[in-house]
Amino acid sequence: MDVFLETVSALNDETRVKLLAFLDTHGPLCVCDLQESFGMIQSRLSRHLKILKDGGFLRVDRCGTWAYYSIRSPLDRFRSEALAEIRCLGIDLPPLVKLSQTGECTL
Repeated sequence: MDVFLETVSALNDETRVKLLAFLDTHGPLCVCDLQESFGMIQSRLSRHLKILKDGGFLRVDRCGTWAYYSIRSPLDRFRSEALAEIRCLGIDLPPLVKLSQTGECTL
């Protein structure tokens, strides 16, 4: 029951749903790319990413001081179906800004 509630709670926020859709669209991204693309301060973004990770949607890969987030694979049926529903929402996502490729990432 706790796992189910944690998963559902992770989806109970518009920003987190947008982050899932963004990562689903663009693949693995550095925190600096997400921060710049969403125009969000690092502490707020980190909180959202932690909730999504704890909810079983995300994985994090660390490379030195950088953290890259992506949709966890494989997802269980419930999370896969939730992600499929998010794809059908037609969410207006911000443009991708990739600081990680320009060397401007300061995280």
